[in-house]
Amino acid sequence: MVAADMADGLSIIPAAVLRNLADKLYEKRKNAALEIEGIVKPLALAGEHEKIAAVINWLTVEFTYSPQANHRKGGLIGLAAVTVGLTTEAAQHLEQIVPPVLNSFHDQDSRVRYYACEALYNIAKVVRGDFIIFFNKIFDALCKLSADSDGNVQSAAHLLDKLVKDIVTESDQFSIEEFIPLLRERMNVLNPFVRQFLVGWITVLDSVPEIDMLGFLPDFLDGLFNMLSDSSHEIRQQADSALSEFLQEIKNSPNVDYGRMAEILVQRAGSPDEFTRLTSITWINEFVKLGGDQLVPYYANILGAILPCISDKEEKIRVVSRETNEELRATKADPTEGFDLKSILFIARRELNSEWEATRTESLHWIATLLALHRAEVLTYLDDIFGSLLSALSDPSDEVVLLVLEVQACIAKEPHHFNCLVSCLLRNFQNNFLLLEKRGVLIVRRLCFLLDAERVYREFSKFLESEHDLDFASIMVQALNLILLTSSELAELRAVLKKGLTSSSGKDLFLSLYSSWCHSSMATISLCLLAQVYHHASSIIQSLGEEDVNVKFLMQLDKLIRLLETPIFAYLRLQLLEPAKHPWLLRSLYGLLMLLPQQSAAFKILKTRLKTVQSSTFSSEHRKCPLSGDQYAQILPITEDNNRNQSAAHIYNAINFASKLEEFENMQQRHRANARSRVQSRNFTSSTVLQEIQRSEKARRSSPLTEISRPPSRSSWSVSELLQH
Repeated sequence: MVAADMADGLSIIPAAVLRNLADKLYEKRKNAALEIEGIVKPLALAGEHEKIAAVINWLTVEFTYSPQANHRKGGLIGLAAVTVGLTTEAAQHLEQIVPPVLNSFHDQDSRVRYYACEALYNIAKVVRGDFIIFFNKIFDALCKLSADSDGNVQSAAHLLDKLVKDIVTESDQFSIEEFIPLLRERMNVLNPFVRQFLVGWITVLDSVPEIDMLGFLPDFLDGLFNMLSDSSHEIRQQADSALSEFLQEIKNSPNVDYGRMAEILVQRAGSPDEFTRLTSITWINEFVKLGGDQLVPYYANILGAILPCISDKEEKIRVVSRETNEELRATKADPTEGFDLKSILFIARRELNSEWEATRTESLHWIATLLALHRAEVLTYLDDIFGSLLSALSDPSDEVVLLVLEVQACIAKEPHHFNCLVSCLLRNFQNNFLLLEKRGVLIVRRLCFLLDAERVYREFSKFLESEHDLDFASIMVQALNLILLTSSELAELRAVLKKGLTSSSGKDLFLSLYSSWCHSSMATISLCLLAQVYHHASSIIQSLGEEDVNVKFLMQLDKLIRLLETPIFAYLRLQLLEPAKHPWLLRSLYGLLMLLPQQSAAFKILKTRLKTVQSSTFSSEHRKCPLSGDQYAQILPITEDNNRNQSAAHIYNAINFASKLEEFENMQQRHRANARSRVQSRNFTSSTVLQEIQRSEKARRSSPLTEISRPPSRSSWSVSELLQH
């Protein structure tokens, strides 16, 4: 059959025409093509389609597939001539004509590729809409030719591309469903010419009302965003223009697949390219406003993209990100509606480790918001976030630490959560002394402000009372005592204590703090002075031994003496004007004075203060009220209400101060034993090191090879010198 077709084709076209069709001169090939067109026209009018098919077959086999470049060129121009000769009858022969032309697009000879573009252009002009059945193959070929190494081929492909676009826009047979997979496959190509080609087609197809490109936007959206970071300004501009047009269509369309596109935008929001990040965040911002319930399942991913961008180096990105974050946080979504609370908490916890303060701050705002809206659900995931919140207390930013404390205070509304918070804080302080040193005051003061100060102190005291690490307990009590004496947030707590033992509330608070305050002798003395339990303060001072009055004690005493000069202890200084009523106060202060070195500033301050009390007045008044008399009468504040005095006396007598003094002495004894144990441990370590050094020295001296490095002779070496040597 093929041989018969070949023979028919050879008999229909004169040999001279065939020779000219394969000539190296373009004009001869062109004239030969015109003659073929003249031969085909009457055959078409006569309906001799078999003969026409034979001619096409001859041109395909003998020319377009020939190893000779001029033959291939002639075959292409000949096929175009056949199509022109067929005119309206060309459609039924396209299955024969178009494939060899498309095959020529891959020819190694650039001139053959050029003539292939020219031939297909002429064929398309004739058949127009019938051409659509080959669209995907033609599009694929044009996509490759747009990046051709030969400029002439690129120009020819560009002209053909324009014609194909015109045909597609006016055709009602174009299938967007079949085209999208091919477009999606090509969108990841990096060649700038191919990218321009693709954006051009997307823009053209989107302009056709009958073609719903918006419905397929998720299939090629990522590719468009990828082009925003192209090195070519023109490509970036074209991609941005296309994206802007699509975003406008999204705003005006009632049916949009927000979910699939949100996933793409989230990925692109983390792009290293600034323009891509800005465009992504802008789209996300619009999606949050427009998406409604569709976006609820994607809130966690969106939040994960927004929070890092809040700290972006580009101001425009920061502004849009903050706006989007506020919109998102204002949404009243419910976990039963697909709101993934656990994932959002995970994102917020993850971003607490961000290097940027603004991001960490917003993460905490999110946790606080979720606690306010979905408290019960958030508390079920408390184990997942509580550790991160505790770690965030070491944040270098005060603002972050304050927000962490607000969140923790919100969590600690229930007693068991409050108990857990205080316990964990103490463990954190114990394991991280730097945190206690730098952030301890801020943390305790803020918790006292957010929660009830008395509740906070009672809870701290409860844990410290049974603390086994005596050194830590002492340090912690000293810190809490200093905060108690100086912070404005604890003014009410001080007021309760200042009532001393004249009220049941003051007594209960005093007793709740006393046992733990015994870890520090100076803290206990301060507590007694604050509560106006001067007789007991004097007893504690008298109980101090030689080991208790050390450098640390004197440093704390120095602080206390200076604090006595502050407005907080104004009431105490005024009581010095009535020594007969407060003899144990004077005795306590003189006891402290006797413990201070005479050359210290604190000694001079206290001595000067006590000088203001006239010795003669004190002596006469003191004789009227001997120290061995009723202790309560000597410490009771002045009052005209006898009933109140009797009630206060009853409260005072209810406390067994002798047992309290014994409790203090027992605790101090434990601290002394602990200190001696530490000293012995250090001495043992030093002795062991010294023995090792001596053995090494003995071995070295016995070796003649080490004489050169022998240290200078000394009659004796200290341990530190030996260690250093």
